Amino acid sequence: MPSSEVEQLLQRYKEKLESELGPTVKGEGRPITSADYEKFRLELMPPTASIYEKLCNISEKILKLKPDKKDYDELQESINTAHLKVTPTGTTSFSILAPVVIGLAGVMLSVFIPGLFGLPASSFFIVISLLSAAILMFPLKGYVHVLASSYRMKASNEMILCIFYVVTYMRHTPNLELAIKFASDHLTGPLGLDLKKVVWDVETQKFSNVKDAMDSYLEKWRKTNIEFIESFHLIESSLYESGESRRIELLEKGLDVILDETYEKMLHYAQNLKSPITMLHMLGIILPVLGLVMLPLMVSFMGGIKWYYIGMFYDILLPLGVLYMGLTILSQRPSGYGDTDVTKMVPSLGKYKYILINFNGQEYKLNPLYISIIVGVILFLIGMTPIIAHFFGAGDFGFGSVEDKTSACKKPYCFLDYREDDVTGKFVGPFGIVASVFSLFIPLSLAISIGLYYRFKSKNIIEIRNKAKELENEFASGIFQLGNRLGDGIPAETAFGTVANMMKDTTPGKFFDKVSININKLGMGVEEAIFNPKVGAIMAFPSNMITSSMKVLVQSVKKGPKVAAQALVNISRYIKEMHRVDERLKDLLAEVISSMKSQISVMTPAIAGIVVGIASMITNILGKLGPLLKGQEVGGAGSVNPGMQQMFGLGIPTFYFQVVVGIYVVEIVYILTVLVNGIENGADNLSKSYLLGKNLIKATVLYIVITLIVMIVFNFVATLVLQAIFTG
Repeated sequence: MPSSEVEQLLQRYKEKLESELGPTVKGEGRPITSADYEKFRLELMPPTASIYEKLCNISEKILKLKPDKKDYDELQESINTAHLKVTPTGTTSFSILAPVVIGLAGVMLSVFIPGLFGLPASSFFIVISLLSAAILMFPLKGYVHVLASSYRMKASNEMILCIFYVVTYMRHTPNLELAIKFASDHLTGPLGLDLKKVVWDVETQKFSNVKDAMDSYLEKWRKTNIEFIESFHLIESSLYESGESRRIELLEKGLDVILDETYEKMLHYAQNLKSPITMLHMLGIILPVLGLVMLPLMVSFMGGIKWYYIGMFYDILLPLGVLYMGLTILSQRPSGYGDTDVTKMVPSLGKYKYILINFNGQEYKLNPLYISIIVGVILFLIGMTPIIAHFFGAGDFGFGSVEDKTSACKKPYCFLDYREDDVTGKFVGPFGIVASVFSLFIPLSLAISIGLYYRFKSKNIIEIRNKAKELENEFASGIFQLGNRLGDGIPAETAFGTVANMMKDTTPGKFFDKVSININKLGMGVEEAIFNPKVGAIMAFPSNMITSSMKVLVQSVKKGPKVAAQALVNISRYIKEMHRVDERLKDLLAEVISSMKSQISVMTPAIAGIVVGIASMITNILGKLGPLLKGQEVGGAGSVNPGMQQMFGLGIPTFYFQVVVGIYVVEIVYILTVLVNGIENGADNLSKSYLLGKNLIKATVLYIVITLIVMIVFNFVATLVLQAIFTG
């Protein structure tokens, strides 16, 4: 057929495809994907990713800003890594358009809302809106890199396990494609999906063989995980060895390389972590908290500073800055051996994320979200009682045996204590100590509601996983014993019962006994006895490592008991080696982790509680001194300078000041907990939920107790001193 006819035929089919699938733009076209790929991509990506995609695509239609060549390539690499359906132009357009819209909206609201109440435009919020918009451009520009880093961290936590699967499979079957398929079937996270894509590329003839497909895929890890590439190249080179001993040696070397390099990278990470963590600690926690001590004095003497100005900085801008610094630190974390959510391994355990109620022989599931919302709303309404009471015109009352002319209730300790502002003529408050105590319920409502949700969601699941970890600690010896029995020629069906009798009253013994019972009494095969979704032994011990070992056993036992015995002996050695590396990594990070945990559990809530107590005392003293000084006759004996009188303003009510600081404490504890979990455990969402449930409640309760004690004691002492001064 002449070339012109071939070209015409190709053009005809090209037009046909474009009419059905739509045209693509060179360089910016989105690849045609399968429904299965789209399903897994949506399940894998966090909800924020899909929102981000929509916003980027909308921004690209409104404002097309194409980045330069270098940034374009870097953005495209991150987009490919995170499996996002956006373009570099869309991400760049969004990083400019979104801050501009937010800045303009902030300026308009700063002018419009005060205008509704006949007030001048707030210059503070105008400046904050413009400044926030300018700063926001930088994190939005790099957000796609953050998503890519998050994806890499989740995938890198499976790298050791991936190499372990491939090496173990290729010990008895030197076939790279089957080994990669075996690993992809048994890895539950992003790396397993990537390996499925490698196999798919070979099946669709994008690459002629699995080695080329794998080499192409490995290039994406060259900048971040070179040890993963080195390990796979050693595994690939084992296929070219004619001698069996040399082939096995290269496979074992491949696993040793990733274990050793992971340790080396984590060593450097731990060493380099101290400086950014110290900076995060000082700039994000210590200095802001200590700066709170000066605020009551500044507000009283300078005037013009409102409590919501402080709230804007401490509860919005500062936590966002700390979060961004924390995510930057996490993005540099090397791979490790991370834990997974056991509900992904055993979906039937998902019911334990709910509150289970047994009634009349039926089991009902209650979503913990409902309980947390109800508790949070009740506590919040209690905290808002002084505001609600003043809104409905409730009368004020107080406590104390003496009369206090400087307070609204004429008692030393008032419930509301609203005071008239000499400048505006409006009543400001509540300044009362009782109202300040009620304000403690507002941050408590936030912490308790979020903490209870995470606690109920993770408590039962984490107990199941901890039980499985007990099995992991002893499992290596159990696997070794099972391998020896198989090496003696005993069938796997019998070997489980033999080892169970040898290891009575141990956790591995109970596991093997369960397998033996399923085989002998229920007539199951080895695979079904272990992995049956209802009565399988793995249901009671959902562990990534145990599951991996048993899957390797099931696969290798098909080759005969001798091959299975050798596989189990090697698994035993690898389990001990991975446990050793994991413990060494925790030792390296112990100092940094312990420091951050002390900040979460003690230091931050304690310092903030003392600061609020001191601020309450200062506000109380200045609030009482002002009216007393103004009441003195100017110019006479013992009179006070008018300039001195003007220095004592109303200040910020402790009620609002405490709410701002309390919310700040909850936010910082949340951010630091996420950061600690990410450094220590990698992408482990189950551990993160459990730690959040524990730390939020514990730290916030400590903050409230300290604040309450310091606030009451200091105000009591200040009242006694003031009474002594002005009655003396």
